[in-house]
Amino acid sequence: MTVTGLLDGPGAELLADACASYQPGQELQLVEKLRRQYDAALVTTAVTQASLRHRAVAKFGPDAARMFFTPDGLEQATRSTVGSHRAQRIAATLPGSSVVDLGCGIGGDLIGAARAGLRVTGVERDPATAAAARANLSALGLPGEVVVGDAESFDLAPYDVVFADPARRADGRRVFDHNAYSPPWTFVTELLSRTACVKVAPGIPHDAVPDGVEAEWISDAGEVKEAALWSGRLYAGTARRATLLPSGASVTEAPEAESGPVGQYIYEPDGAVVRAGLVTAVAAAVDGWLLDPRIAYVTAAKLVPTPLASAYEVVEELPYKEKALRSWVRTHGIGTLEIKKRGVDLDPAQLRKKLTPKGSASATLIITRIGRDAVAYSCRRVSG
Repeated sequence: MTVTGLLDGPGAELLADACASYQPGQELQLVEKLRRQYDAALVTTAVTQASLRHRAVAKFGPDAARMFFTPDGLEQATRSTVGSHRAQRIAATLPGSSVVDLGCGIGGDLIGAARAGLRVTGVERDPATAAAARANLSALGLPGEVVVGDAESFDLAPYDVVFADPARRADGRRVFDHNAYSPPWTFVTELLSRTACVKVAPGIPHDAVPDGVEAEWISDAGEVKEAALWSGRLYAGTARRATLLPSGASVTEAPEAESGPVGQYIYEPDGAVVRAGLVTAVAAAVDGWLLDPRIAYVTAAKLVPTPLASAYEVVEELPYKEKALRSWVRTHGIGTLEIKKRGVDLDPAQLRKKLTPKGSASATLIITRIGRDAVAYSCRRVSG
């Protein structure tokens, strides 16, 4: 049974009861209780919705309490902060434009676009998912339409902007190769010959991005969420961009930077900056240099606040040997140990277990490679 059975009448009353009583891990008890009063099949649908709404708060905040989901639709949906950023960029460049969302899922991107004043149409192959998207626009009081159709055969001529979020899962597993997307990459590149925005995985190779298309890597609260490809009238004249939410800090240039010995501070660039290949922008921002030209760590003599990176004060350099590190942990009474690494083959969780931290002190251990040698630095986090 789809969400349509929960939109009004007894179904809406049931859904309200299910959401009011829902507790994670208590789904079976809730189903048993509600079946005493409501249709059994509808109860299962309602309790599933209550569970999905609970999980969806992380992506959609307060809106989740009024929205409708499918399990796959929620898994694949864009976090609202990221969707809003994209929608605002479209609206700033082409205010009031018409946008068609190919493969709109449960409508997360439609919501952001409609709120930005864009005229939205969603296209979704699966009727149940399309019903959820339609219900979400209605529940949030937003204009727009959702039609059941195939992305690859839909007529794009009437629309100013095409948005697409190709499926990146096959047989229930995440797909990392852009050539395995659905619709296929050839279809994506064809879309990018017009005014379009295409959401792709953050691991997209730089050389896969067509000429004249901007790739924007986006992080939210320090976590890299996606890359967005911008073309046509949405292309801003730069090849690569890193945007950090919620601050909105953005960088597009990678100036030359020297490398040299460790300074008083080590800066760890945000993941979006790293993915975009713009690490040297951090060096320019903090008047610093690279620890190694091939490693994404910046170092500097002074503490310079920047939204582009987290900063750590270097306390001492340590030998990268397990015995020496264990002695350091024991001597300083370190119980909370954060381990950062780049350019070295190690599992921080396994190393932490071997170092057996016990005590009341906390520290950060940065392990990296300079030239051919692995080095370790005892640090104190000061920002980020």
